[in-house]
Amino acid sequence: MAAVFPFDTHKFVRKLKSAGFNDPQAEALTEAVQESYVSAELATKADLREYKSAIRNDLEKLETNLRCEINDLRKDMNILRKDIILKLGSLMVAVVTFAPSIIKFLHLPA
Repeated sequence: MAAVFPFDTHKFVRKLKSAGFNDPQAEALTEAVQESYVSAELATKADLREYKSAIRNDLEKLETNLRCEINDLRKDMNILRKDIILKLGSLMVAVVTFAPSIIKFLHLPA
């Protein structure tokens, strides 16, 4: 993120001198300000656009992955539901089939 900042050092020195700074003061302050810009590592609009685009792409990939995961979960839930229905149906058939025999075996009144 090495950005170049437009900074007119000559104009800055002139402003400082017109405000009462002497030459060494104006030049030292100008150099310090210029160095602070360089070391600040500020993001430019182009940097932000690049990151925005990268983040948007990442979010789109994440959305696609989440949709796939949700669809897989739905499929798994449907399989489980069908399995539960089959097992409950089998249990009901077994109860209806064997209930009379169990009642007779236990000598329970029908």
